[in-house]
Amino acid sequence: MNQMRASLTLIIFFFIVASLGSGCRAFRSSVHEVDVAKAKPMDASYDYSDLRWLGQSVGSDVSSWKVLDQDGRKPILVVMGIQNRTTRHIDTKAITDTIRTVVINNGKADFVNESQRDTLLKEQGYQLANCTPETRVQIGRQLGARYMLTGSLVEIRKEEPRQVRVSKAEEVFYQLTMEITDLQTGLIAWTTQKERARGASKPVVGW
Repeated sequence: MNQMRASLTLIIFFFIVASLGSGCRAFRSSVHEVDVAKAKPMDASYDYSDLRWLGQSVGSDVSSWKVLDQDGRKPILVVMGIQNRTTRHIDTKAITDTIRTVVINNGKADFVNESQRDTLLKEQGYQLANCTPETRVQIGRQLGARYMLTGSLVEIRKEEPRQVRVSKAEEVFYQLTMEITDLQTGLIAWTTQKERARGASKPVVGW
C-alpha cells in the first residue's frame, strides 16, 4: 500500500514539474486565426459552417432556377425571412444574406432592399423638398418584386438515455426549407430542402 501511494505521489510530482516546465500552456489563453472553410465544429450545435453551407447551397439552387432564364430579364425577388422553428437562437437573416449574395454575384436575379424601405422613403422625401428637379431621383419609379423568398428552419435533437457512462452522445438534425412564391398568383413557384446532421460526444465529467 505504501509503495502504491509513493508511486502515485511520484507521478503527481512529475506531472506538476512537466506543467511548470512547459509554462503551464494549458492554463494560458491564446488567440489564433481560423480558416473558415476548413474549421471543424466543436460540438453538435448549429455553427458558422452550417450557415455557410446552407446559404451557399440554397443560393446555388436559386441561381439555377429555370424561370431566371425566361423573357430575357432577371426576376425581382423580395426576401421575407426564414422562420426559426428550433429551440435555439439562430440568426436566420445571416442565411438569407448569404443566399442573396450568391444569387446577385451570379447575376441571376435582382432583389428589393426590403430592410431599407423606410430609409429610401426618407431620402426621397428629402430630395423632393430640397433638391433641384435635375438632380433628385424620380419618385414612384421603384421596381416591385414579382417573387417572395421565404423559408423555415427546424431542428431535431436526440440524446443518449440516462445510463452509466463516461461520455454523453447527442445528434442534431437541421432541415431548411426554402420557397419562392409568385406574388401575382400566390402559387409556390419553386422550393428546395437542405438537411444537415451532426453527432458529438463529450465526457460526463469535465470543465
